[in-house]
Amino acid sequence: MRPEPMTVTQLNKYMKDKIAGDAFLNNIFIKGEISNFKHHYTGHLYFTLKDENSLIKCIMFKSSAVHLDFEPKDGMKVLIVGTVSVYERDGVYQIYCRAMKEDGIGALYRAYEALKKKLEAEGYFAPEHKKKIPFMPNTIGVLTSQTGAVIRDIINVSTRRNPNVHIRLLPVPVQGEGAAAKIKEAIVYMNENQLADVLILARGGGSLEDLWPFNEEIVAKAIYESEIPIISAVGHETDFTIADFVADLRAPTPSAAAELAVADTKELYHRLQIDEQRCKMALVKKVEWMRMRYEKCMKSRAFTEPLQMVQEQYVHLDHIVKELENGISMKMKNAKMDATNWMAKLDALSPLKTLVRGYCIAEKGQKVIGRAEDLQPNDQIDLKFTDGIRKAKIEE
Repeated sequence: MRPEPMTVTQLNKYMKDKIAGDAFLNNIFIKGEISNFKHHYTGHLYFTLKDENSLIKCIMFKSSAVHLDFEPKDGMKVLIVGTVSVYERDGVYQIYCRAMKEDGIGALYRAYEALKKKLEAEGYFAPEHKKKIPFMPNTIGVLTSQTGAVIRDIINVSTRRNPNVHIRLLPVPVQGEGAAAKIKEAIVYMNENQLADVLILARGGGSLEDLWPFNEEIVAKAIYESEIPIISAVGHETDFTIADFVADLRAPTPSAAAELAVADTKELYHRLQIDEQRCKMALVKKVEWMRMRYEKCMKSRAFTEPLQMVQEQYVHLDHIVKELENGISMKMKNAKMDATNWMAKLDALSPLKTLVRGYCIAEKGQKVIGRAEDLQPNDQIDLKFTDGIRKAKIEE
């Protein structure tokens, strides 16, 4: 059996869902040259990113474009962080840009790209390796600077969402020489002593140099080997580090990391109340529906007049038998009439009818003579009349 054909819309949606399920395409880092640049009046940026051999359409929405510190234009080489997706209406794939910088690739960028490529090939970014963040963790481990806004934001957000959550801070340097080694030691220490249910690795924004400890391989390996789930909240929303790719979950800001790690107990309590009320209402409606169904069943004729249905079927059967008898009688009557008509037609065409009217049939042997030239003198013939046969001889 041939399958039902799909529509173009279904195909485009299928391709969009396929691409959306690819972790690599959801967080790409790409370089190229801008062409066909258009700054729409809505604030969105539309352009094409190309290299020597290929091109791809790009769009940057206003919410991301306002963070740019330069004005993009045709011919400019840029670095882009974004997501590849399908625009269903036109059936084309394009890059939705979240961040964009002018391409001034130096030693740090080359090292960043090389390490990212190496770790990706080794499976450090694979979705199947990501651990699930606990729904209601008792202890939140925070690896960040002891002073500054980051830890204060995490404490404020966490305790507001769940006053009973326990926050365990393990201070680490977040920039400068030796910071990467300290961060790695802190992750290992937290795991060896099982000091938290989930870890938040956080620091504020900064330049590529400031964020470099989170781009070093020893930190990436420590995150990868951690048995405790890790949320990465390094830099601003547009900053991406190797730690972000390896971590089990990336948060755009430290405050957002706290929201992802700590469930809002007020919201949960409110949802539980709503669910409880829904369950009660559903149970009441179910009982009412079952009672109505029971009453309807008990009032049905199957219970009040159980033999009535049998009697009705008897009547129906008698009606069918009568119809069959009538049909058979009519069929036989029509067959008799057809036979009589055919017999009358055959009788009318019989040669004996011709003999009754005074004619005879001349035969020579077994052959009927139809023409005078068929006879010769002295031929013996038979003349067949209606009442018998007489022999004759042809004289002339």
